[in-house]
Amino acid sequence: MSLGRDVKQRVKIILAPVIFLTIAAYFGWNATQGDRGLMAHVQRKALLQQVQADQAAAKQERDAWEVRVAGLRARHLDPDTLDERARAMLNLADPSDVIVKYTGQEKLY
Repeated sequence: MSLGRDVKQRVKIILAPVIFLTIAAYFGWNATQGDRGLMAHVQRKALLQQVQADQAAAKQERDAWEVRVAGLRARHLDPDTLDERARAMLNLADPSDVIVKYTGQEKLY
């Protein structure tokens, strides 16, 4: 019987620290690897930088298109822009234009 008591006593002594260490390990793992942990924070920062760069590029492209569209407005009609769009839509060229065929295989610099 003393062996059974001895085992129960040792289990009681060891049980509380094991439980608390397990809980601490769980929270420690979640603090680094979890959904809101340190690794996720680093990944979200990288994603945020990429999205901000994409946003800046989109804004720059939008501004360029706004300038082109402004040249086609009725109150300020830019003859060069109108001529460019008309030729592109009709697939025509001026006889004095120099035409360079592009096959898509050459590299443009």
